[in-house]
Amino acid sequence: MGKIAGIHIKNYGSLKDIKMGKLLSDSKGTRALENVNAIIGQSGTGKSTLADAFGFLADSLDMGVEVACDLNGRGGFEKLLSQGADGSIEFEVYYRETSNSSPITYELSICLDKQGRPVVEKERLRQRRRKPYGRPLSFLNLHHGKGEAFKGTETGYDEESAEEVGEKIDVELADPRQLGIVTLGELKEHPRIVDFKNFLKNWYLCYFTPSSAREIPNAGPQKYLNRVGNNLNNVAQYMHREDKKTFLRILNDIQSKLPGISQIEPASMPNGQLVLKFYEAGFKEPFYSQKMSDGTLKLFAYYLLLHEKDSRPLVFIEEPENGLYHKYLADLAVQMKKSVGAGYSKQLFVTTHSPFFVNALSATEVWVLEKMDDGFSTIRRASDFTHVQELDAQEVGLGDLWYSDYFG
Repeated sequence: MGKIAGIHIKNYGSLKDIKMGKLLSDSKGTRALENVNAIIGQSGTGKSTLADAFGFLADSLDMGVEVACDLNGRGGFEKLLSQGADGSIEFEVYYRETSNSSPITYELSICLDKQGRPVVEKERLRQRRRKPYGRPLSFLNLHHGKGEAFKGTETGYDEESAEEVGEKIDVELADPRQLGIVTLGELKEHPRIVDFKNFLKNWYLCYFTPSSAREIPNAGPQKYLNRVGNNLNNVAQYMHREDKKTFLRILNDIQSKLPGISQIEPASMPNGQLVLKFYEAGFKEPFYSQKMSDGTLKLFAYYLLLHEKDSRPLVFIEEPENGLYHKYLADLAVQMKKSVGAGYSKQLFVTTHSPFFVNALSATEVWVLEKMDDGFSTIRRASDFTHVQELDAQEVGLGDLWYSDYFG
């Protein structure tokens, strides 16, 4: 569980200094991020860079910051660092585990060491204490892998009063290229670090491609779709094994949303694997995933993702409209909103060029990226644009306003 109330990114490519939502430093009067957050803007404004920044955080947790700098064609630290910037790549994530828990701020700075290797310069976790006055306590504070961590809950260091609350331990990591939350997040005496590490570990960045979904891998049942979606049949097999009745109900729900599909049935292969049969209107014999259109496979994968039983806390999807007929996008957006609900179980980020998708959203759920004259990006909510809230309240489609150049 858990969701992001706000994020601050500095010196990450064209994102030299952008803020989304509520942060510890400016939490008063600022609206937190919604459960659905769509990012729009012209080509080249930084939408893919923003998605990659989320992916970079997840990759840093899994493989360390040095490897993360080189993954997915990032080209290393020097290529990631904003042009002209002299210093570190910085992230600040303001998140809450549940509606009853105090918000936590995670700060991460990455720089080069004397050997020119990317390392964790600073890593800090802070949480507002309930009393007195809600001042934040730092319960993890590391510089180049050395520092301190406080055990338990409601503990930490009050920087304003120089007061230590609770028991602390000295920390020295063997490798400063690894995040401290990876090691300390395995120890039950640090429950807040465990929770945050698990929250970040379970982010899902979608790089789905229909060609990958047509593969039939050898592995058995798998609980979650992977990033490229080539285990789609494995996820179906898992859902069928765990709860056949619910799985068949999900298939029935999904097939009602796929154009031209009259029925979807599971079928067992001789090797024990489960594959899906798609019945198209007008044809007697079914088709398997290898023969389905790109658009049908994409929609099926998205709806399957939305039906996860134990959903990932954060899902980031880039441009779901690619390869889809425009009239399907409004329903997809509505289903996404229904899937995330109003609680803390799932949060969705989507980049899009589609006004049809945006029409299903409110002005507080849409963020607009723009490229400034200096080459760097700025971002703000659609609701911050003049007249947008007023027109949105009159039930004028937000996507129509965007298409008509009222904002963005």
